[in-house]
Amino acid sequence: MGLTLIEKIIANHSKHDVVKPHEIIDIEIDARAARDFGGPNVVKNIEDYGLEIDDVSKTFFTFDTNPTGSDQKYAVNQQIIRVFARKHGIKVFDIDNGIGTHTMMSEGIAYPGSTGLTTDSHANILGAIGAFGQGMGDKDMAAAFSKGKIWFKVPESVKINLNGKRPKGISAKDITLNLLSIFGANKLLGYSVEIYGEEVEKLTLDERITISSMATEMGAIILLFTPNDKIMAYSEKATGRKLEKIVADSDAKYKEVFDIDMAKFTRKVSLPGAPHDTANISDAKKTKIDSAFIGSCTNGRIEDLRETAKVLKGNHVAPGVVLKIVPTTDAIWNQAYDEGLIKIFKDAGALVSNAGCAGCAAGQVGQNGPGEITISTGNRNFPGKQGKGEVYLSSPAAVAASSIAGYITTEDDIPNEPAVFTMDELEQKLKKAKAPQQHNENPTVVEGRVWYIKEDNIDTDMIFHNRYLAITDIKEMGQYIFDNLEGYENFAKECKKGDIVLVQKNFGSGSSRQQAVDGYKALGTSVIIAESFGAIYERNAINAAMPIMTYENLKGLNLEDGDILKVDFESGIIENKTKDTKIQANPFSEVQLEIYKTGGLF
Repeated sequence: MGLTLIEKIIANHSKHDVVKPHEIIDIEIDARAARDFGGPNVVKNIEDYGLEIDDVSKTFFTFDTNPTGSDQKYAVNQQIIRVFARKHGIKVFDIDNGIGTHTMMSEGIAYPGSTGLTTDSHANILGAIGAFGQGMGDKDMAAAFSKGKIWFKVPESVKINLNGKRPKGISAKDITLNLLSIFGANKLLGYSVEIYGEEVEKLTLDERITISSMATEMGAIILLFTPNDKIMAYSEKATGRKLEKIVADSDAKYKEVFDIDMAKFTRKVSLPGAPHDTANISDAKKTKIDSAFIGSCTNGRIEDLRETAKVLKGNHVAPGVVLKIVPTTDAIWNQAYDEGLIKIFKDAGALVSNAGCAGCAAGQVGQNGPGEITISTGNRNFPGKQGKGEVYLSSPAAVAASSIAGYITTEDDIPNEPAVFTMDELEQKLKKAKAPQQHNENPTVVEGRVWYIKEDNIDTDMIFHNRYLAITDIKEMGQYIFDNLEGYENFAKECKKGDIVLVQKNFGSGSSRQQAVDGYKALGTSVIIAESFGAIYERNAINAAMPIMTYENLKGLNLEDGDILKVDFESGIIENKTKDTKIQANPFSEVQLEIYKTGGLF
């Protein structure tokens, strides 16, 4: 039996010739990079455990979440990393560089068929060039720094065939949002996804990056493209050597194959609150906006900036609207300058920042305030992710057009006169803008009161908001758990040591932040039980010895919020002592139990 793309890459980096889904394999990592908010914890783990660096030529730090160094805690963390890097001879891509995952591709650090880890949950963007990229927490990264390899569970693979012709005006972002409309946040959960089709073969690198970068929002492990000749030429130039093209075997086995008619794709927006909650952009037209953002790892490439310039040239941003533009890398910023794009942006009244992640990381331009309505090219619009306001997601051309119109629109439907807010609308915004209210032993059987939260897709920004990312002391993390989850803002104050959290599908989706796990350890939460977990969150929890369990269904448990549960990690039995009922859930795996009993990965 042949191998899929992900199986072939993993096999090539392991001691095995053939790997199969669900096997746990140690794999060699070609590139290991930590960012400026995850990096200090990586450094702390290495120093606390007396670890060595395996290979400094494959080890990097990237300062992309706060490339201005404008926050005092970020500045301290960046300096901690700089000192550590100088001591060990590790390359730092500092605040003048841009987004680390993009640098990994442009510098030849990642290339087709290679493996790369970062503390960025969008590291699976490397799938754009046919490379394996994964975001992981600080313990995994410390292990990769010191051992050069990590354990990984081989995912099942699915194939998406995009059939038919790409409609005129459909951007790569529209393709992504159409896929999100079809698959939602968890239908591809835990899968490695390969995309094929005649039109797919024509996609540029920048377009592939846009699509691959939102694999995380689809719940997928990675979204992989087979590299075409242009991608191979790009990577060979970046690496300075001849590369072998990575291709799935013709007899590879896929869990499922989806045939999708690309000709039916439409212009889309994601409605505020969830990337997968999409609508045709025509349904959102005339929604007045306060601000617009073009950038992020998804849409800050040179092709995105060129499309933006086409729309902005000869126009001006609407009165009262702020347009923020952030290229992904400094090289792209300079290219935009050389092509005259920066002048077009400035003449149109836009704010242009140095390269970096921008609003996604709460560390640079792009955040919005309560009551503010933003249209953005970012990859996430979870509540609180890009600020306190509402965020629509769309393509660069649509965002640029909307900034001129003063409301959501497309580049072919810009009014002669921009829209402005009425006094009544401004009064409502002022109301919204008011300040919001704000183990020594590892037992295998635990008992405690349950918090039964009947929600899917609780992401890491709801668990531990990005404004707290600079916190590195675990003792300080617990107080912020769930303070961005509607209805549970007082969770940290009201929970008790030993309490149990029970949720539904895809818990911990989103960012790779370790704090979203460690906060529960600080509170003394005895176990988190979910129907499924985000892939990175699952790894972070297991490696940190934070007990997590999964269940198939809760039928027969007769569960209510506040019931007392007894949970056996080894047998998987969950007993409701309040109702005298029990169910069979999924016990800890052998690897998880071993890590848990020994107190963590190290």
